[in-house]
Amino acid sequence: MPRFIPGSVFLASWAAGWIQPHVPVLTAPQSRDMASYPLIVGPPTSLRKPLKIPDRLLLGPGPSNLTSRVMLAGGLQMIGHMHEEMYQIMNEIKDGIRYAFQTQNKLTLAISGSGHTAMEAALFNVVEPGESVLVGVNGIWGQRIVDIAERIGAKVHQMVKAPGEYYTLHDVEKGLTQHKPVLLFLTHGESSSGIAQPLDGYGDLCHRHNCLLLVDSVASLGGAPIYMDKQGIDIMYSGSQKVLNSPPGTSLISFSEKARGKIFNRKTKPFSLNLDIKWLSNIWGCDDNPRVYHHTPPVIGLFALRESLALLAEEGLEESWKKHREATAYLHKGLQKLGLQLFVKEPVLRIGLLGSNATKANVDRVILALKEALQHCPKNKL
Repeated sequence: MPRFIPGSVFLASWAAGWIQPHVPVLTAPQSRDMASYPLIVGPPTSLRKPLKIPDRLLLGPGPSNLTSRVMLAGGLQMIGHMHEEMYQIMNEIKDGIRYAFQTQNKLTLAISGSGHTAMEAALFNVVEPGESVLVGVNGIWGQRIVDIAERIGAKVHQMVKAPGEYYTLHDVEKGLTQHKPVLLFLTHGESSSGIAQPLDGYGDLCHRHNCLLLVDSVASLGGAPIYMDKQGIDIMYSGSQKVLNSPPGTSLISFSEKARGKIFNRKTKPFSLNLDIKWLSNIWGCDDNPRVYHHTPPVIGLFALRESLALLAEEGLEESWKKHREATAYLHKGLQKLGLQLFVKEPVLRIGLLGSNATKANVDRVILALKEALQHCPKNKL
């Protein structure tokens, strides 16, 4: 008996090679009522104009300008998200993330969505309702973690510091002893204030208290040293659009074996199917099982992310860190020459510029623009 397959599904399946030409099929008839209603919204006049994008140098906290190689990747032809060639690209992305994170974690992958999505993926999968979470709040990203954790029913305990201040081992141990959390959150590079949180010893301290360490490295990855495995970080995530000079829309995340054990031994389902790491680990080839469809990732965005990670690997992490360190020191010297005081007092605790934009020439542009702006600023506003 011939199988009945809707026409669109048949065409897509035949093109993908899933249906052989000799197999008899029936396609769905077209509806007679398909065009029975008059259109109430006409073609937008705004879309009749050509797309115009200004050529701007982006020197803010992100997104950053794309390199020519990444832009070329964004112009490549689409392939299927479950084609073998795509799986190979995904495997190469995982290799690149492991290098950038300095981890050997098997459960390492990219998330379809920006850094906020990775933030939610971490909390949704590791924390269950009623569990205690300790959050370092010294800027916007700690505040966002508090909001997300409260939404999923966690018992949230905040360690609040003024912007520009960081957490000592003593601060953390006090919170761990008092609240006995399953998870501690710290921001490595707090872009709202420019502070870089020290991380040596914090993972070991957490583990002595049966707590996992979650670190946000969105603003710092590739620009400041971070060693996921050696520093005992259990969950770490980052974004594509800052130092990596890739388009926004993908994020990077990795889980230690301890974190993986917590995820796979949950008593309740995660709050999001879309961000369920059990599903995502499968489509990213992290569980040794045949890959099963879960969602359609941003294929072109993953092309660009792959090239961004390749550029970082070719330059070398240590060289990238050095480039950012030198550009940051040059910026700070220029700011101080203008008579300005730096918000973060200790030089070793400051984060700086982003990716390919971290050059002395760009610093000179910033200093010149700021100097001109200060000349037009009333003294009572300084």
